[in-house]
Amino acid sequence: MKNQEILHRITEMAEEERRLRDSLAAHTAEGPAEHGRLGELERELDQCWDLLRQRRARAEFGQDPDEAQVRPQSVVEHYVS
Repeated sequence: MKNQEILHRITEMAEEERRLRDSLAAHTAEGPAEHGRLGELERELDQCWDLLRQRRARAEFGQDPDEAQVRPQSVVEHYVS
C-alpha cells in the first residue's frame, strides 16, 4: 500500500468511527455489534497509522518504504505515546 492509499483508508475509517461514535452518543445505536465495530476500527486505525509511520521513516532514512509491513494488532496496541 502506498502512502496515499493508507491515508485514504485512514480517512474512511475515521469517518466511520465518527459516525458510529455520534450514533452511540445519541443512543441511536447501542448494541454489542456497534461497540465491537468501534473497537475494530480503533485497532485497524492504529495499524494504519503505524504502517504510515514506518513507511515515512524508511523513506527518510533512504530505505525502501514498500518493505514496511502491517504489524499485528497485539503489537501496535501496546505502544506508549
